[in-house]
This record gives sequence, structure tokens and C-alpha cells, in this order.
Amino acid sequence: KKLGQFMKSGLKLVWTDNALEGLGQTFQYLELNFSEREIKSLARKIESTLAYILKFPELYPESIRQKGVRRAVVTKFNTIYYRLNSDKNQMEILSFFSNRQNPEGFKY
Repeated sequence: KKLGQFMKSGLKLVWTDNALEGLGQTFQYLELNFSEREIKSLARKIESTLAYILKFPELYPESIRQKGVRRAVVTKFNTIYYRLNSDKNQMEILSFFSNRQNPEGFKY
């Protein structure tokens, strides 16, 4: 898929291992419990959110937990945590969190 290949304003989108793991777990869960239509809908919402993150990095609010980390709500069940790494000219996706599976297990 196209995740990670967006380039806007010269920023490169980079997923951490933690974020990729969360994304993979979310899609595994969805494949077992939801329809293909719902899975495709989430994928489109993720791509749209990533495009907004790259185009408007400060659009989403800063996390209360950690300075410099921003929180983009994709759906009421899925959130992306990211930060701008200006030294490397990249946007780092730190975590893809799904509270459907484990509302208490958040980390980034």
C-alpha cells in the first residue's frame, strides 16, 4: 500500500517499528471481526490523515504526555501519534493506537 510514500513540503513520512506493529495488529483484528468494506474505509481514512499531517503538521493538538508529539484522531477507535524530526526532514509516525483492542495498552 501507499502508507509511508507521501511527500509534501519536502517531508518524508517514516513509520517506527512500534507504529507499524500497532497498524498491523489493528488490521489483523479488523480482518477477523469486520468486513472488507470497513477495512478499506479505515485505510482511506489513514491515508487522508497522513496527507493532512504532512501538509499541515501543526493541525493536530500536541500530546499532554510528551512535548513535541501530536495526536491525530483517525476514527473514534484509532489514533496516530507523530512528531516532526526537522533534523532529518521527516515526519515520524510514533504509534498507531487502536483502543478497540486494548484501551489501556497505549505506548509511544
